[in-house]
Formats: sequence, C-alpha cells, structure tokens
Amino acid sequence: MEKKQFKAESKRLLEMMINSIYTQREIFLRELISNASDAIDKLYYKALTDDKLVFNKEDYYVKVTADKANRILTITDTGIGMTPEELENNLGVIAKSGSLAFKQENEAKDGHNIIGQFGVGFYSAFMVADDVTVRSRAYGSDEAFQWKSTGADGYTIEPCDKQSVGTEITLKIKENTEDDNYDEFLEEYRLKSIIKKYSDFIRYPIKMDITSHRPKEGSENEFEDFVEEQTVNSMVPIWRRNKNELTNEDYEKFYAEKRYGFDKPLKHIHISADGAVVYNAILFIPENTPFDYYTKEYEKGLELYSNGVLIMNKCADLLPDYFSFVKGMVDSEDLSLNISRELLQHDRQLTLIAKNIKNKIKGQLQSLLKDEREKYETFYKAFGRQLKYGVYSDYGANKELLQDLLLFHSSKEKKLVTLDEYVSRMPEDQKYIYYAAGESIERIEKLPQAELVADKGYEILYFTDDIDEFAIKMIMSYKDKEFKSVSSGDLGIEPDEAEKAADAEESGNKELFDFMNETLSGKVTKVRASKRLKSHPVCLSTEGELTIEMEKILKAMPNGQDVKADKILEINVNHEVFQSLKDAFAQDKDKLKLYTGLLYNQALLIEGLPLQDPVDFTNDICKIMV
Repeated sequence: MEKKQFKAESKRLLEMMINSIYTQREIFLRELISNASDAIDKLYYKALTDDKLVFNKEDYYVKVTADKANRILTITDTGIGMTPEELENNLGVIAKSGSLAFKQENEAKDGHNIIGQFGVGFYSAFMVADDVTVRSRAYGSDEAFQWKSTGADGYTIEPCDKQSVGTEITLKIKENTEDDNYDEFLEEYRLKSIIKKYSDFIRYPIKMDITSHRPKEGSENEFEDFVEEQTVNSMVPIWRRNKNELTNEDYEKFYAEKRYGFDKPLKHIHISADGAVVYNAILFIPENTPFDYYTKEYEKGLELYSNGVLIMNKCADLLPDYFSFVKGMVDSEDLSLNISRELLQHDRQLTLIAKNIKNKIKGQLQSLLKDEREKYETFYKAFGRQLKYGVYSDYGANKELLQDLLLFHSSKEKKLVTLDEYVSRMPEDQKYIYYAAGESIERIEKLPQAELVADKGYEILYFTDDIDEFAIKMIMSYKDKEFKSVSSGDLGIEPDEAEKAADAEESGNKELFDFMNETLSGKVTKVRASKRLKSHPVCLSTEGELTIEMEKILKAMPNGQDVKADKILEINVNHEVFQSLKDAFAQDKDKLKLYTGLLYNQALLIEGLPLQDPVDFTNDICKIMV
C-alpha cells in the first residue's frame, strides 16, 4: 500500500505542534474528545434537515478505553463519521478543519456550537503515541475506512471493517523514558481525572469501564473487583441551568467540587450575559483567606471554558488584582483562542467580559455591605487589605471604584465604619477626617497625640494595617474632606484658651526650648510647647507627608529604605514635668540635658520606635534616682 506524504508545510507544522504548540501532553485527550463531540453535533445538525434521521441524544456518546497490556488507548464516538475524502482532507492536511468548514456552511441553522475549528487538535495525539489509527464509517455509507500514521513520515488510507457509524481512534502509547512517564495515559484514574478536568461539561456522555469493589457473594469480609461502564462527565454545567432552579446548596456543592476552597463561599454571582459579548459565569466570594493569598506563589484567575471545554485553569486577565480573591469560572463562545486553545488572544471580547465581571463584583460587594453587614465584615477581615492595596496601586487609579468598600475601626462607634458613615456624622466645625495609626487598636487608644482631637468630640479612624496610611494618601480626600493624622503638626483646630496659654508659655520660655532643640539636634526638627497634650507630658508629632508609622513600615521593608519623618518633640507645658525643666534650665543645664534626653526616649517608646542607645537610657534613669 502506498504511503501518502504530508505536504512539506504540513510536515513542518506537525513537527512543531508535537514539540511546542501544546504545553501539557494531557491536552491530547481534551482535543480528541472535543472532536468526537463535534462529530455527534454534526449528526444533530444533519437531523435538522434530514427527516430520515431521528436524533435521540441517549444514543450518542464518547467512550474511552485503555488496554494497559498492549499500551493501547481508544477513543470511540457515535458521531457522523468520515468518508475517505474527508479522511484525506481533514487528517491528511494539517490545519484544515472539517469542523470549521461545517460551521461556516451551517451558520444559519439552530443547534450546538462546533468546538474544533483549527484543525490541529487531532495531531496532539502524536505527543503521546507512536502511531495513530483512525477507523471511521460515515453516516449513510455502508463502507468504512482506516487512516493510519506514525507521525511526520506520512499516512495511509485503506478500507476496513466497522459495523457502526462513527469514528474510532486508536493510539499506541509510547514507551516510558528516563524523563517521561507515558504509562499515566493508560491508568484508569488518570484518564478519568483528565476528562473531569477538561471535558466534564461536554454535552454528551463520556463513558469508561471503571473498576469497582464489592463484597463476594456469600462473604462479608472478602471483596472482589468488577468492571462496569460508567459516565464520568457531568454533561450539563451548572452555569447553563436556570438560576431559579438552583439553590445555595447547589452553588456550594459546585464550589466544593471545583476545589475553589475548603470553606463555604460567602456569596455567589451567577451571570448570564447576552449582549455585546455572550458568556456565562459563576463567581464566588470566599469566606476565608487562602493560606498563600498574600504571597508571591498565589495565582489569581478564573477558570475559562469555551463551549464547556476547559481552556485555562487560571485566566488572570479576567480579574483585576484588587479582586484577585474571587473564585469561579467563565464560559463563552465568543473568545478568540490561539491555535492550541490554551491561551487567549487579547481582544475586545476578553476586555468586555473582564470589565463586566469587575462591575458585577463591585455591585455584589456593595450589596453585601448594605444588606448583610455581618457577612461583609467577615469578608473584609479576610480580604480588606487587598482592597486597600488596590486603592494604593497604580497611583490611585482605582480609588473611586474602591473607596466606598473600605472599613476602619471608629473611636466612637467601637466598630468598623465606612468613610461615608464617618463623614455623615461630622460636626459642622470639623475640617478634616482624623485618623490615628498604630500596631493595634489598644495601642492607638493610648496615644497621647489623640487627646486634643478626642477632647473636641471628633471621631477618629484607627489604622492598624501597614497599607492603611499609604492608601489614604492616594485617596487624599473623601467628599471634599481631607484626611489628617492626629500626629500631624497642624490639626486644623481653632485654639482654645488653654492652647493660647501654651503659645504664651513657649514664647516666654524661648531660650529653654532653643536649648532643648540644640540638645536634640539631628534627632528632631523642633522642640515646642504642645497644644494637643492634656494629661501626658510628651509626644512626637510630624511635619510633611511622611508619618512615623510610614517611616517604621518603610524601614522594615527588605531594601531597608533609610527614610525618616520630620519629628517634632512636643512638651505639655501644663504638666508638672515642665516646671522641672524650667528649674533645671535656671539652675543646672547638665540636668536639663539629662531630662531632655529622657523625654525624647520616652516619646520614642510611646511610638514604638527603637532607642538609639538603650544602655544610656537605663543609665540616665538611674541618675535621676540617686
């Protein structure tokens, strides 16, 4: 029998495809099953115009059979089959797609979409097989034909015996090598897992002979193996079912089956879009943070299907980073796939879907915040940090989208509040949205700097995440109200009589403050009388954009940025310690130096900043004790 040669271009394409187009060998099974599904779809189309053909869906299926002993894997379908001319045209010319041609000829007809349109999927079989045999009998024909090839060296076509209409593809699986294990494609559990992963929602049954165990007849302790034919795919995906027919339990079961997480989802979003782009999606907002969520190893993205066939496990382009916690899938017929159907072309359809999904997620979170506050706070404790990163990243480009989703602990409400809730309670005379930053709520509540703001009756937002201040700097203002740290040099509060008296004390003791300022030269930018302290003797405030908390965070980063906030040492002139300072200035300048150093180190400790010399500090304490 004469062996026919692939055309030179086709031969090169086959060699390239076997070695480089597909990134994972297991893809071959997805491609062959998709082709089998297309063959059955073609019979369905045929039935629309052929009165002689009655399409009974129960009669159509794909079967996968493994013969480990002989290293044979067989994929059989009950589809339309191929004539010798179609074998020649579809399999003898690489990248000539019979499915694409059929789709173009039948675009006006109702029915299912055809999956395979590139004409290369079939040849992925050569990644795992030494030779491939195709036996096919076309609908309406009494004859069957066999196509056989060992790869790039060519193929043969000859008559064969096949009793039923359809196609049978037989793969002679390669022998193992030191680097490659081909046995896995003959293992029952492995084949089943590949089918479930990629082809679970093919619309026809995919059958396999599955080995199970049962008690031996007449025995309670002995078991025997038996083989039975089972359908291993789900066929009808949940996202194509009517939403009204589905319960929360259905969505939770799907979440668990797809292994999106070990928790239960807080909320799901079921989208059936039929507009500029047609797609279905089911999205989940998880309850708990994945263990690796805030690491470089975490991979965001949604599962992407095209006509029920899994194309990508993690399509990152469908989710913005700030919503990377969302799990789920998207299925669309409108996607522009590349030749291997493993990657997407970046085009208008993908952009439209991603934009729609982003808005749907935002809407769901807003609804959760408004109507199910407790659930939203559970979500926020897990993923609020990510929303703040979203506000900070890209130079604040997404702040308008995300700022209404942020929550911060309130000094007055003693719970998490939104920015809108804060502003709605502001007194008329309050100019700024005040906040205080620290490691914990407990530490912030003890901050001396917050005394004046709290005494005025103003609400303070507590920032306990390292990203909080950086995010707020990007927002800058909310509803025309600027943010102001309680540690800021200028709090924007009109001075009362006590505060005016502090100004007078500073003016009257200018030489004292100048002396202290000189003593702390290089450590602070200024020493002054405090207008904010009520009961505490000393604190640090800052000038400029960089706060003390921001300084600590930046210094803790791996590159160890040597940044410093412009610090001001503030002295409470109404505290008894101030009289000791005045006495020391008048009588003993060395003692004043000692007091100044102690107050400065106390202020550092209050802020959680390291002391430059802890030994000197402890020695100085001992000096005032003797």
